[in-house]
Amino acid sequence: MTDAPLIAILDDEPQIRRLLSHALEQAGFRTQSFARATEFEAALRRITPDACLIDLGLPDRDGLALVHRLASESGAVIIIVSGRAQVQDRVTGLELGADDYITKPFEPAEVVARIRARLRRPAQGAASRPRTLRFAGWSADFDRYLLTAPDGTETPLSHAEAEVLRLFTDNPRRLITRAQMLETLGGTAGDSFDRAMDVRISRLRTKLGEDPKNPRLIKTIYGAGYIFLAEIT
Repeated sequence: MTDAPLIAILDDEPQIRRLLSHALEQAGFRTQSFARATEFEAALRRITPDACLIDLGLPDRDGLALVHRLASESGAVIIIVSGRAQVQDRVTGLELGADDYITKPFEPAEVVARIRARLRRPAQGAASRPRTLRFAGWSADFDRYLLTAPDGTETPLSHAEAEVLRLFTDNPRRLITRAQMLETLGGTAGDSFDRAMDVRISRLRTKLGEDPKNPRLIKTIYGAGYIFLAEIT
């Protein structure tokens, strides 16, 4: 199936790579595995993975720095798979642009389920939606994962940021609750999901030049959710 999503696996443990590759290929995905960050980064010049599974404990590169680069330059889903189980590691990974964080040891079925949730099929009618939208002088290109400011400055969007922005632009001037975010974006209810949403919205606000104390575009309704205030054109 050449059109099956491609999952890149970066982990220095051979048994982990084999375990993940087998589970994902059994689920219908294509995979490519790498033991070192240098091999992975070289491969990115010729492949475009739909999702990347990244271990943080790499022998030749800081895994968090690699996550940050991928989030800045790629539209791929980024899922950290790491033995680091501290809350601060999870928070840092999400803040640097990861879409999800799975701790070792893990169940392969859980990894497959989380990737499926992130790479879910577009909702009915999504193919007819405009791929470039304009609002308040800004332009968002969801094919190129690119945000363009009123002065023409271009800023890349991570996959996670683009998902949230698309949800907002699909529902302008309407309250978006955490429950709606969970249903639309996928994930597991709880503090980790809430923290991930907070991080993504904070990064979006920064890229949109928002004043965190008085945002003009993404308004927080405390205890309820968010409202995207711009008109979409």
